[in-house]
Amino acid sequence: METEDNNSPSAQFSQDDAVCIVSVKGLKENWQKWSDDRQDYQKKNPFSHDTRPSVVVPQKGQDDYGRPLQGSMTDQRGKDAQTHISREVQELCQVIRNIGESGGKEGSGSSKGEKVITVQFGKLFQHYVTVSNKLVGILLRARKQRLVDFDGEMLWQGKDNHVVITLLQ
Repeated sequence: METEDNNSPSAQFSQDDAVCIVSVKGLKENWQKWSDDRQDYQKKNPFSHDTRPSVVVPQKGQDDYGRPLQGSMTDQRGKDAQTHISREVQELCQVIRNIGESGGKEGSGSSKGEKVITVQFGKLFQHYVTVSNKLVGILLRARKQRLVDFDGEMLWQGKDNHVVITLLQ
């Protein structure tokens, strides 16, 4: 009888190891598929060095100018960021409602009969710093969306602590 040596190469491989071995043909097919996909992508990429006429570069004024390809990961990241920022703007408005003071009626941009809620920037900054470190950027976005109003282009901690921020909606 012949005994099998545990150190022989055939004894070191189990049945599971044989399943993990990939054929050269499979690797070649996977590589070719990746290569073809990459070439198709580069044909659509306006920044590639591909000079073939099939590269379509969007022109100024077109709807897709300056925008990522629909359905791409970049497009999805942009949508996710927009959703996140919208939530932060809504949260900021809620914080202003909670810590602000109800003032007189009919402030700039509010409907008739509604009380205006205002808060000083310094007070908002002190409270909001525990929520987010992006207060000024979120305030600018909220003003662009006509949700809040305040004087000046930019607000600076310390210098603009007495600037009144008005909640419009």
